[in-house]
Amino acid sequence: MTDVPNVSGRDRSIRCRELVRIFTADDVEVQALQGLDLDVASGELVALVGASGSGKSTLLGILSALDRPTAGSATVAGVDLTAMNRRTRLHYHRRVVGFVWQQTERNLVPYLTIADNVLLAMQLGRSPDRATRLGELVDLLELGDVLDRRPGDVSGGQRQRAAVAVGLANDPAVLLADEPTGELDEATSARLLETLRTVNRETGTTTLIVTHDATVSDHVGRTVRIRDGRTATETLRSTVGTTGDAREYALVDRAGRLQLPREYVDRLGLQDRVRLALRSDHVGVYRGDHEQPTTDDRTEHDDA
Repeated sequence: MTDVPNVSGRDRSIRCRELVRIFTADDVEVQALQGLDLDVASGELVALVGASGSGKSTLLGILSALDRPTAGSATVAGVDLTAMNRRTRLHYHRRVVGFVWQQTERNLVPYLTIADNVLLAMQLGRSPDRATRLGELVDLLELGDVLDRRPGDVSGGQRQRAAVAVGLANDPAVLLADEPTGELDEATSARLLETLRTVNRETGTTTLIVTHDATVSDHVGRTVRIRDGRTATETLRSTVGTTGDAREYALVDRAGRLQLPREYVDRLGLQDRVRLALRSDHVGVYRGDHEQPTTDDRTEHDDA
């Protein structure tokens, strides 16, 4: 099995470069990803946020090896997703990545108990010492009270925690969570996100949460926003929580392009073309009809 990678204790990062994905239907081409770059370090917890049609679901399809990019490269835990055969793809799904889907029925077999669902995932992944691993996940995710119950007999939050247990069953290098709070109320969503943060901290599993819900950023250290098929901005928090200091950054691609946040564009009335002014330590961005800034105007609050 030399073509099957072993990532245990090794690289757990995600790296995408110049990803392009073009869909064609009825002779019409739609470019869902337009040269997207993304880096997630080993052990990092990151939220990828974007509106419907932004390209986040397309990216998730590529990272989960359910789709292939039209161009560019994608590597997860040292595995090149553009050069997979059937055997390596099966191993990737069972051992390298774990999944948490919005619809819990994609994670949980409804007629099996919570315990049997987790054990089934371990059996498919050929994990050793399944009883010990089950005990670890029960303690980590606080599932002791629902192990003998079926998914339909527990609350939505308990079902999603069970889904996380299934995703972690085979100790994956990377956990991909697709809208994990989409079917939960606000309070339950917050608890689940804190659970994912605990999992990330305790296990070191690299975790990427893909969602349209911008409030997820309150529970992670880094939020990447995707717009029009490219990563557009990042928000970094010094501490996690609503009181944590947050700084927003625009991402510049290799061609020097960046996307200004929509609220900046709307507030300053930027449209069609803007005028740039190079300063010693920054670049000023002004409306195209804005007069040449004077020395007094050249302050930080004038720049986008």
